[in-house]
Amino acid sequence: MSVTFSDAQRTLSGDELINIEAQASGWLARAPNASRHYGLLADNGIAWAVIDRALHRSPFINVPLPRHFSEAQLAHVIEDADLGLIITDDPSKLRRLPGDWRRIDDVILGLQCWAKSASSEQHRESPRRISPSTSKVTYTSGSTGNPKGVCLSRASMDAVVNSLVDVLRPLAVRRHLSLLPLSTLLDNLVSLEVAPALGATVLLPSLAETGIGYGGIDIRRMLACIDHYSPESLLLVPELLRVLVASVERGWRAPSHLKFIAVGGASVSPDLLTAAHAAGLPAYEGYGLSECASVVALNSPAASCKGSVGRVLPHARVRIDDAGEIHVRGATMSGYLGADEQVNDEVATGDLGFLDAEGFLYVRGRRKNLLITSLGRNVSPEWIERELLVSDLLAQAVVFGEAKPSLCCLVYPSSPTVSAADIGAAIDAANRRLPDYAQVRRWALLPQPLALVDGTLTANGRTRRDVVFSRYRELIEDLYVDALAS
Repeated sequence: MSVTFSDAQRTLSGDELINIEAQASGWLARAPNASRHYGLLADNGIAWAVIDRALHRSPFINVPLPRHFSEAQLAHVIEDADLGLIITDDPSKLRRLPGDWRRIDDVILGLQCWAKSASSEQHRESPRRISPSTSKVTYTSGSTGNPKGVCLSRASMDAVVNSLVDVLRPLAVRRHLSLLPLSTLLDNLVSLEVAPALGATVLLPSLAETGIGYGGIDIRRMLACIDHYSPESLLLVPELLRVLVASVERGWRAPSHLKFIAVGGASVSPDLLTAAHAAGLPAYEGYGLSECASVVALNSPAASCKGSVGRVLPHARVRIDDAGEIHVRGATMSGYLGADEQVNDEVATGDLGFLDAEGFLYVRGRRKNLLITSLGRNVSPEWIERELLVSDLLAQAVVFGEAKPSLCCLVYPSSPTVSAADIGAAIDAANRRLPDYAQVRRWALLPQPLALVDGTLTANGRTRRDVVFSRYRELIEDLYVDALAS
């Protein structure tokens, strides 16, 4: 099947693309120092796609370097993954990192290879343990500033790709638009492996063209990008779906030929999905994690169940333990880079949920986030937050209440024009959909939005609850003081 990639500079398909990918593979085979570990630091586009696919089919290890990582995080990854060679379109960023980096070769399509000089490398007495089957190390933000390297085999990633191809083939998608950074594992696999296998033209605009960054969203630019490329399928995180729904309500018209929007990375309110379908946005929630090589379950037009994260994919096997935690087998990581513990072909996800008789998986929140009120009720904060964010008046909401008689939340409005009365009405509307013990009794405004750059959000938009609680502890405690006073 012919593969076609297109970005703002060029379109490559057929023999031309095959030749470019062969050139990339040939360069890797004869690269200086015969390194097994390659860092890839570049913008979205055909150049990234070609190198990533060449590395996927090679005996070498691919370490995508997210452009949104801070210099300290990039320095950590370079040391952690023992990277001596980096393929990049942004050498200025390398020059700001520790070590003596020098350009040693041109690769393809504007990409350059830079090497860290031997004199500047700090060799470990014992190198990081890494499974010999590892093909890619994808870094996922942990609870601290240093990201963790998840080691994945080609077999695990291919198992996920094959399952997604089987599920999505009936849609006959012809044009897929990549909006998220290709360093994100989910978008990487969907855009560079799944969509080509389905015969779709893959549209790869730069991140500047998409208007999407981890520091914020340029909504006009994002909508213009979607209009320009006219995709039939998209991959979004929940916040981007919420933006598209609100844009339709404000007059933007969703492309009529959109067939499928996969939504993942964080919890999605069922009511947001309902609103999306009413707005002409065929959005379907999925579930996965890097430790399971991305997708584990997915809703689709052919098989969808409201409130679930989808039917478990053919390659995966899911069990729920006695505590309600989801465990996954099938395509799993080889381990965390540098970790001593072995992975026994099963990943304990840390998520709470259940399976129904039809094989649909339901996720009810993180086990470590579970709140136990002073009245003895167990509450998953993600459940409450999903209901709060149904309203397009709220951009962010974080629920607290551990060892307290009731729940409170910190919120940030979607617009400066949203009043306190508007926020109160949105919370009241959510409370009417919730049982008494799960209702929000007090709330306060966040002084500023949660963001990746200040450490309150992870790269995929999940809230770092411990950071938020530590930063706003006094504000939260004041809500309970006010409650006692009243």
